[in-house]
Amino acid sequence: MINPFELQKKRVLSFSEDSVSQVAQAYLLLCGMDKLKVERGSHESNLIIHYSLEDYTLEALENALPKEGFHFKESLFDLIHKHMVHYCEDIQRHNMSTPVHPTKKNESEVFAKVYEQHQHGSHDDPRKDLREYK
Repeated sequence: MINPFELQKKRVLSFSEDSVSQVAQAYLLLCGMDKLKVERGSHESNLIIHYSLEDYTLEALENALPKEGFHFKESLFDLIHKHMVHYCEDIQRHNMSTPVHPTKKNESEVFAKVYEQHQHGSHDDPRKDLREYK
């Protein structure tokens, strides 16, 4: 079972330095999308997006924006980071569709039966004079 908080993502979209003017246009475009929160980043070429994996993936958003004419920063570090995020989100989305299988059926009953079979209390043999009736 995936923790619902793990589905909430906060990512930075870094646009190329020569297309800083596109950041305002991308901001307006992304603000119009349902279940997607957008805010300005700390750098003028960045936007911060908040979304749920149930609704979006970073890969889908990054594939859609260049079709609209937007250009992302493409340093080696950025490319590696993007591919890692895409891979991790893909795995999480796959895991969301996988049914949960309990590792033990009737786990509490199994524990109770094992507990019943163990001796309880003092395990020392009583003294001989206490065992014999006087």
